[in-house]
Amino acid sequence: MPIGKSIRVYLADSTVAGIRYAELVNWTGQAIACPRSRLAELPGWPEACKPGVYLLFEARLGDSKPLAYIGESENVAERLTSHDRKKEFWNEVVVFSSKDENLTKAHVKFLESALVGLAKRADRYELENGNTPTESILPRADRDAMAEFVENIRMVLGTLGYPVLEPLLRQSSSLQAAVAEPENIAFPSKVPVDLTFRVNDITAFGAATDEGFVLKKGSQVSRLNTDSAGIRVVKLKEQLQTEGRLVPEGDRLVLTEDLLVSSSSYAAVIVAGTSRSGPQSWVAADGRTLKAIEDAAIAEA
Repeated sequence: MPIGKSIRVYLADSTVAGIRYAELVNWTGQAIACPRSRLAELPGWPEACKPGVYLLFEARLGDSKPLAYIGESENVAERLTSHDRKKEFWNEVVVFSSKDENLTKAHVKFLESALVGLAKRADRYELENGNTPTESILPRADRDAMAEFVENIRMVLGTLGYPVLEPLLRQSSSLQAAVAEPENIAFPSKVPVDLTFRVNDITAFGAATDEGFVLKKGSQVSRLNTDSAGIRVVKLKEQLQTEGRLVPEGDRLVLTEDLLVSSSSYAAVIVAGTSRSGPQSWVAADGRTLKAIEDAAIAEA
């Protein structure tokens, strides 16, 4: 059973969009989120003038994937103000360092490599990084410590509004067991029930998650849309085709990657091209509808 965590966030000037300092209780790590417009203030924060990793984020606008970049430095504030400020796309940076002096260059190189690998697997952002950075060699004890550091970075980033390391669909796995291969790290969580929706010779696959509903890669989607589907669905499907995330296959369209949407009904409308009830449309392998599964969960609670 997952153990609860407490995260404290300090608003430097009492605004949620300004500089924020975040820490996880009983963790030696620390984070600073800084808007690009306040970058000149970052050297005034000792927490940012240490060895660490940083993530540059583009604001999320619409349904397209925003851009992100992951880097490391022995003095993050200096690196940002002298180099990465020249990158044009980003509007906020999140810096991670340690409260003690135990993070070395080898440690932050390891973290950078692990974070890039996880971000690519999660595929929520378009990474500006070219290749995954080379992983530094660490003793086993240090690798385990850095694996825990990565998991805490994931939680803090999500709390700050950047789920860049969160896979859309989780699989049960041990973080410590995967530490030898950071690119294979999968964070433990409740595994969503696999669901299927069949309509008019079209088959789609999905799963309900804490964030909404994931329409899975390989799902088939109707080319046609009725008026009841709504203009929002029509525009989304057009955008997905333009981006290559929805491609023609015979007389239907096929998703080339997992797609997170707001609800099971929205996913069903995308698939069918007409108004549909998601809870009634999506069915598990045992024959239960999503509505029956949700009703059973409520009754059990």
